[in-house]
This record gives sequence, structure tokens and C-alpha cells, in this order.
Amino acid sequence: MKRSTGLAAVALIATATLALAGCVQKSGGGDSGGEGDKSVTVFVSGDTNVQDLWQKGLVPAFEKANPGYKVKVDFDLHGQHDQQTVAKVTAATVQKRDPGIDLIDGGFVAQLAEGDLLQSVGEKEVPNLKTVPDGIMKAAVKDTVPYRASSVLLAYNAKEVPTPPKTLDDLLSWIKQHPGKFTYNSGGTGGSGDAFVTTVLDKGVPEDDRAKMAVEYVPELETEWDAGFETLRGLNPYVYQKGVYPNGNNGTLELLSSGQIWMTPVWSDQFVSGVESGQIPEDTATTQISDPSFTGGASLLGIPKASKHVEAAQKLADWVLTPEAQEIVSTQVSGYPVIELSLLPEDTQKKFADADIANLRPPYYEQMGADMAKLWAQKVPGK
Repeated sequence: MKRSTGLAAVALIATATLALAGCVQKSGGGDSGGEGDKSVTVFVSGDTNVQDLWQKGLVPAFEKANPGYKVKVDFDLHGQHDQQTVAKVTAATVQKRDPGIDLIDGGFVAQLAEGDLLQSVGEKEVPNLKTVPDGIMKAAVKDTVPYRASSVLLAYNAKEVPTPPKTLDDLLSWIKQHPGKFTYNSGGTGGSGDAFVTTVLDKGVPEDDRAKMAVEYVPELETEWDAGFETLRGLNPYVYQKGVYPNGNNGTLELLSSGQIWMTPVWSDQFVSGVESGQIPEDTATTQISDPSFTGGASLLGIPKASKHVEAAQKLADWVLTPEAQEIVSTQVSGYPVIELSLLPEDTQKKFADADIANLRPPYYEQMGADMAKLWAQKVPGK
């Protein structure tokens, strides 16, 4: 794999943005949430359901199973400060000081790995990686730990939509035939909307180029998105209220649940959790489209090289791959387990028997995704 972001290159960004990073995030400075080597600060970048997974599920269970260990969670909603956090971790590595972060759960983990900013991770450091199937490990980035997976699906009101679209072209036609009954979240504010945008853009991207966009930063290929952005811009008169794009995955789910729209892309885990909690009506269903399908894949954990609590972070990363933790992932957020299903209870095995996790279509590389969100904001809304 081509290394697109070396440590020296990223350090230039860090110099310019370190002060900003320190202002927008409170990650404990030199104190990683406790005393000694048994304290860990986990930095979570994403939606509130992932925050709850850590604070209400994984952390209490880990501390109970490992007396003496203390875990603190820092949270960045929707990853609004991802690049500042990258800069902060980079600067800490260059200056050989504590970044105040020991384990990271966020989309930019792959970027840190490519910048050689993460601790080496293998079965020696995280023994339970041996329980992760080869297909998932091959799709993961070097020095990262896959710990849960999910995919984006098309959710729809089954009462109003008896026959949902089967392909992307079918979906685009449906949107125009049912004005105001579809929308997706604005670019960069949630993975479900980003998956819809990505899928439309990919329609015009050659397969070899798309493969590069998933694993490295290749901005020279972004001109291949032009046709897709034209398609998205053309949908403005037909989406909810002639061009309203909510912020975040929750925003579109609320419109679907209240009946204001009939169809929207959703995360598989967030949808199942919403149905089980009663927030999403039972007559709401999901399907996957094809040609191309929506994106999905494993969420990755990374341990910064500059962490002062590496052994404790490794212990937590290893524990997250235990059957106990994977069961928490599957029940609390309906995330796809990443360890062998045979290690989990029979009910869980049945629940995910049809999920081909190792072959989910990956999203864009982090920096490609950031560019996509910026271009979407410039080219699509209000045009």
C-alpha cells in the first residue's frame, strides 16, 4: 500500500494547528484519566450511539472484568475536529510528549496509521486478533484493531413503499417520482448520508481508481466525481422540502420515523437499535441496493505511538475482542461482531449469519472523504 501521509508531512500540519486542537478538545493533557499504567483515555469520534457504546457498555464491563483499571472517554460528535486531533497526535509524537489519548475509535485512525503515528499492533500485543477472520484483517489498515462492523442500508416505510428500489438507478428514479419523500444527511455529518453520496459518485468512477480511493489520498482522481455531483445537484428539487439535508444520521431517522419522508439511507446497527428501542416504527424495513451497493466495513481502533499508557491500551483493545465485549457490541448497537461467530451465543450467530462482513464495500480513505464533504457543500445544496 502506498504511504500517502508520512510523519514529516503531517508534522507540518500539526505545527499550524496544534494550538487550535488544544482548544477544541479536552483530552486530559498529560493525565490520561487516572494514576499509573492502569488508566486509559479513549478518544471517540462519531455519533452518540458509539459514545454510549463505550460509556454505558464497554467501559463499565471492562473495568469490572479488570479491577484497578480506569477508563476515561473523550467524545467528539460527528468527528467535527478530526483533523485537529490528527494534528495534536502528530505534534505529540514529534515532540515526544503525552497526547492525553491512549486509544482512538474514529474514522481518522487509518490516516494516523498511514502517517506512522500508531503503535505496532499484532497478535503479540493484542492476542485476540487471532480470533478475527482473515478477510476482516486483510481489509483493515496495518497497526489497527478492527472491533465492530456495520453497513449502510436503505430504510423505508413499508406501508407507503411496498416494493423498494433494488439498484442505485432504481433509487434515483424513485426519488424523482416521489418528490419530498427522500433525503440524506449533509456531507460530512454522518456516515449514512456520506454512503449515499459515495455510491452516487462511484457510479462514474473506474473500478481500479475506486480501489485506490479506498486506501490512499489521490486528489488528482477527484475530477471523476464531477458526473456524480451533477446527479446529486439535480436531486435538489426532489428531496425533502426541495433541498433540506439534516445534520447527522439521527436527523434523517427522525424524519423517517415521523412519516415526513418515506425513505433514507441508515446505518444497519443504528436502525436495529432504533427498532428495538421503539424509536423507529415496526413497519419500517431495510434493504440493500446494488450496482453499486452502499458502503460498509469495520471500525478501527488505534494506539498512538506517543501514548504513555500503551500496555493498558493494548489490554483494553484486546478485551474488546473477547466474546463478552463483542456481545455488548452486537446487543447495544447491533454492530456486526468481528470475531469468529462460533465464539458467540447461538442467538447472535443466527442474527449475523447472513452478514458478509469481510466483503463489505469500503468507504473512501479519510482524506478523500473529507474532500468529498467539502465539494458536496460547494456543489450540491441550493444549486
